Amino acid sequence: MSDVGIGIIGSGFMGRTYAETISKYCKRAAVKAVAVGSRAEQLAKDYSIDLETSVDSLVAREDISAVFITTPHHVHAEEAIAAAGAGKHVFIEKPMACTVADCDAILEACEAAGVYSSIAFSQRTRKCNIKAKQLIDAGEIGRIRQMQEMALVAVGLGGLPEWQSDPENLGTLFGHAIHNFDRIRWLTGQEFATVYAKCGSIEPDAGVEGTSMVLMTLTGGTVASLWSSFELPKPSFPRAQFSTWIIGERGLIDLDAYGELRVATDGKWRVVETQAPIDWQGKGFLDPVRLESYTLQCQDFIDAVAGHRPPTVTGWDGRQAVAAALAAYESSASDQEVKLTD
Repeated sequence: MSDVGIGIIGSGFMGRTYAETISKYCKRAAVKAVAVGSRAEQLAKDYSIDLETSVDSLVAREDISAVFITTPHHVHAEEAIAAAGAGKHVFIEKPMACTVADCDAILEACEAAGVYSSIAFSQRTRKCNIKAKQLIDAGEIGRIRQMQEMALVAVGLGGLPEWQSDPENLGTLFGHAIHNFDRIRWLTGQEFATVYAKCGSIEPDAGVEGTSMVLMTLTGGTVASLWSSFELPKPSFPRAQFSTWIIGERGLIDLDAYGELRVATDGKWRVVETQAPIDWQGKGFLDPVRLESYTLQCQDFIDAVAGHRPPTVTGWDGRQAVAAALAAYESSASDQEVKLTD
């Protein structure tokens, strides 16, 4: 079977992440070209792929079947719709788009073209998250009653890429904690019913929200909260970068996606899975340990395209996470609870 031809839109941190992942670790796929961004020329040289001058020229290529979109959030919809219109499957770096209407437009464009869409919720393919999902689905802790999600990082808004502080890309709850919204929905198997939130910034003169506290109810009766902040003093809190505490009917889960998964079902904690640390200082962001989760999700998407089946993570998953995150911003602005389902 021939390889799935891949085009990458965007040439920054995530563009290079996917070029590295697909080129070195994925089967049945070949990156053919890249377009957009000040680093596109260098990326093309480094991976011996073609440099295209525009999104339109990239999606028009006959040797490309799927497009990976890694640009700032506010242009995702335009680029995804262009790719779908050209008959290309689309893999979109989270978050899917900046409005629910844009998410729906992407879904409609993909359905009309008969192509698949997937969203980069790579946390679903980290070891501790995978194991937690397996235990929950097996009924290890019983029905989930409550969840406390945390996304706490001590980098400050100035430690993030400059474009992430541009209001047109919204804020850190939207750009980073979108993973937490997805994890809540994925682990529980429920949809968001209501959202109440307070979103703002501790840092003076911040262009976007940097700290949020969100309270949610889910359609199956679970109550979840999310504490997200990129404005903590160093060293932040241990086990809090991407973590969750889960209360079940018969047990507890203490999940640190970058450390250990601990479970208590008999009155004692036990470690059931461990994530190896990423060597940020040595191997950097292309450390194979970091790329493990990207490899699993990219391979699933590639296999879906090749096998003519929907990917495991769908555009609808992306849409629902966006709806919940935007409801948090709406609630904070109005000081009212927002209902997402009746």
